[in-house]
Amino acid sequence: MEAERTLRAEEISQLGELAAQLRVDSIRCSTQAGSGHPTSSLSAADLMAVLISRHLRYDWVNARNRNNDHLIFSKGHASPLLYAVLKAVGAISDQELMDTYRQLGSRLQGHPTPALPWVDVATGSLGQGLPVGVGIALAGQYLDQLPFHVWVLCGDSETAEGSIWEALDKAGHYGLRNLTAIVDVNRFGQRGPTELEWDLDTYRRRVEAFGCHPLVVDGHDLAAIDATFSRARQATGPTVVLARTVKGKGVAEVENKPGWHGKPLKPDMAERAVQALGGVRQIRVAGPKPEPAKPAAKPEAKPPELPRYDKGAKVATRNAYGEALRALGSRPDVVALDGEVSDSTRSDKFGEAYPDRFFEMFISEQQLVAAAVGLQVRGYRPFAATFAAFLSRAYDFIRMAAISRADIALSGSHAGVEIGADGPSQMGLEDLAALRAVQGSTVLYPSDAVSCAALVAQLADRKGVSYLRTTRGKYPVLYDNGDEFPIGGSKLLRPGDDVALIGAGVTVHNCLAAADELAREGIDARVIDLYSVKPLDRQRLLDAVRDTGGRLVVVEDHYPEGGLGSAVLESLADLAGPVRVTHLAVRGLPTSGTSTQLMDQAGIGVSAIVSAARALG
Repeated sequence: MEAERTLRAEEISQLGELAAQLRVDSIRCSTQAGSGHPTSSLSAADLMAVLISRHLRYDWVNARNRNNDHLIFSKGHASPLLYAVLKAVGAISDQELMDTYRQLGSRLQGHPTPALPWVDVATGSLGQGLPVGVGIALAGQYLDQLPFHVWVLCGDSETAEGSIWEALDKAGHYGLRNLTAIVDVNRFGQRGPTELEWDLDTYRRRVEAFGCHPLVVDGHDLAAIDATFSRARQATGPTVVLARTVKGKGVAEVENKPGWHGKPLKPDMAERAVQALGGVRQIRVAGPKPEPAKPAAKPEAKPPELPRYDKGAKVATRNAYGEALRALGSRPDVVALDGEVSDSTRSDKFGEAYPDRFFEMFISEQQLVAAAVGLQVRGYRPFAATFAAFLSRAYDFIRMAAISRADIALSGSHAGVEIGADGPSQMGLEDLAALRAVQGSTVLYPSDAVSCAALVAQLADRKGVSYLRTTRGKYPVLYDNGDEFPIGGSKLLRPGDDVALIGAGVTVHNCLAAADELAREGIDARVIDLYSVKPLDRQRLLDAVRDTGGRLVVVEDHYPEGGLGSAVLESLADLAGPVRVTHLAVRGLPTSGTSTQLMDQAGIGVSAIVSAARALG
């Protein structure tokens, strides 16, 4: 371990000048914009001045340098400070800071996003930056095996979020020595004092309880901060810097006073504050550069050999997901994450074959998604799986992943009433709606093992947030090995011009059985497998409308709002001609029962489809 060096008076003075510049620029840009969070920025200015000058190893000219440290502002509302930092290191100009902050079309948005190459992920929804940092640190320590460090600036208010403690728990579990959380304990939240205010001893004990090493420091003592960051860098496990700070530090009119969160200083007050801080500066910082190092050697990527299935054999799509994911392991960039249900989602098949690229997040779905986002920051292709219902716990993380432009694949098993006796608490009945609503998302619901495996393979290179819904029960294989399933497509399983039966996943099988029964009655029913729920195959639907006279029955194992039926109706909303759509969905609260009983009770079973088709005749 390197010996700590005491800062010289000249160095402390230079750091103080830089901290003053960061404060001044935070005030200037937020006042100019007429909005922002200057007081939250002022409290952490000393911390950031020391970090970027002496500890953050970063090549600001090359943000893609694989050896760069990572800096995440989990307290994303302190964006004035982040942008002041970017100005200080020469990444942006003073003009861009002053003229574009929070303006339409600017990359200096109200909360940071990857519109800036130096920003890994979007932040602003509190409690998310640290969990994402865990994912980046996992990649660095276990996969890349590079010496970069992950620094995450957190606010004290966000420590009330459970996701912060999920993150510290997993950091402790994995012994992430390359991760440091810097908690800006400035005592004030948005509406008043925080839960613990300046009770640093309680913070310390909580951090220790989660397997991390607390480092308590005066957040305005530059020399003490420097020594603390040195200890964090050299630690053998995850560290949490608990910095006691003052909100609004350096501006007497707002310092340590409530009611100033998220409020820019008025121009006259800002002018007085800038003058009190010594005026505008144009200091440029040349911090330490990253260590030259090579990542761990990886095996050569090989094309995956997808599993093959006999037509007619009964196979659960969750099994096909696990087997296809294992096949994708031939690509060294593919990683998998589990929420302690891998024996149910079948992602354990990947874990058995590639344990070094399989990360167990236990029952912490927020951390599950966040770690996936962090891993993709480092260029990996993460697949994260849990029960479809449990992804709802992580929905804000999924939403923010889209804002981060993250490329992640999610899989939700045990969807719908089809799961049977476990009852409604385990049934994903809202997931299609939730994931369809995510900006730029892909939503897939395969009906058989062949289509499932083909779709899983495509997700390894799919941009954005992708979601694949799998089925618990075993159903017949419908397609031939080698059939193509383009995302945005569909399959015509049965021709027919009297009525179109449209399903996805398990309801495709019910539609086929209903078509057989209708055929015995002389009704020619077309069956469509809309395995791609988003994007949807509109042309297939238009053909069905044309050929059947607009008689459609849409069947889904999902609540009626926002799922397959909504997708179909939205797609056809602009048609001038009449369309008669009967939408069968789960409209009541399910109970326990067998799969067949529950689908019949919900009105999505074979007899209900037959009745709906007859009624459209």
